Amino acid sequence: MVTIKLKGVNPVRDSRTGEMRYYAWRGKGAPRLRGEPGSAEFMTSYNEAMTNRRPEDAGTIRGLITQYKASEDYKGLADSTRRQKIRWLDAIIAYFGKLPISAFDQHRIKPILRRWRDMYRDTPRTADYGVQVLSALLSFAVNEGKLRANPCIGLKQLYESDRADIVWSDSDLTRMTEAAPDWLARMILLAVSTGLRRGDLLKLCWSHIGTDEIEIRTGKSRERIKALIPLHDELRDVLATIPKRGPNVLTYDDSKRPVTKDGFTSAWRRTWANAGMGDVDLHFNDLRGTAITHLYLASLTNREIAEIVGWTEDSVDKIIRRYVGRTAAVRDRIERINKIKKGTDFAK
Repeated sequence: MVTIKLKGVNPVRDSRTGEMRYYAWRGKGAPRLRGEPGSAEFMTSYNEAMTNRRPEDAGTIRGLITQYKASEDYKGLADSTRRQKIRWLDAIIAYFGKLPISAFDQHRIKPILRRWRDMYRDTPRTADYGVQVLSALLSFAVNEGKLRANPCIGLKQLYESDRADIVWSDSDLTRMTEAAPDWLARMILLAVSTGLRRGDLLKLCWSHIGTDEIEIRTGKSRERIKALIPLHDELRDVLATIPKRGPNVLTYDDSKRPVTKDGFTSAWRRTWANAGMGDVDLHFNDLRGTAITHLYLASLTNREIAEIVGWTEDSVDKIIRRYVGRTAAVRDRIERINKIKKGTDFAK
């Protein structure tokens, strides 16, 4: 039997019986399909469901979401991002699904958006992410000529987090690396020397390392953007301590097995506890911020930093504001001003 993959079919496993059920699409009101996937009965019920689907959905938010899911904008997202977004798209359908798209072109929609956001006020970061997903959907509508403007723009975030001054000190790094197994200690030092995300470090291979730089396509960009990391002395020293046991740079101690995400997570938690870091507000992701702080203090340009960490040049200013420690930046400016003043007639 030839199985045809049908667009939009939503498989759901019954938690009590374990039976797999299939629905014509996701969301409330989706009809259950009859028969087994690939059978004539299944195909007939699918075609009936699509034929009977309300044509008025085309001009509603429900219909807009269907178009968005079929767009290159949505297909180009990482799998993990799509999994996160789809839950919110279902929530948007439940609340706004029947509204016409044109309703979002009216100024009166903003209070309604705030009320929807405030339903999740108890978890502000979650609420802000929901608004982010809705904003992406409405931006798609603007690009498609269905809206004149995105009403989510200007909607204040509930969660305010500035980790700009949260960077790893030398003593923090020492505590963690001394308590960590060798492979994790090397991973920590690689993170602070390269600015690479955890996922990119786990897939880093020796083949990515050239004579003068590391060149790797970043997972966050679905491998569309390259990070180009110069092999400075500190990074060369870290790489020199890593034994070459296989194609991957990071392998478990005395093993050719590449380090996995789950292996990292469990080892990180144990090491964090053993190092007595429970009262420290630091995360592995902050190693990336620490690396960017070092690059900024080394007087690299925004464009150079963007190329190194694998971001676009247009967003590098935002990166600097988010990741560069304010205290470190101010001290660096003081040093540069003092050097300039010492070389002027005024200083003399």
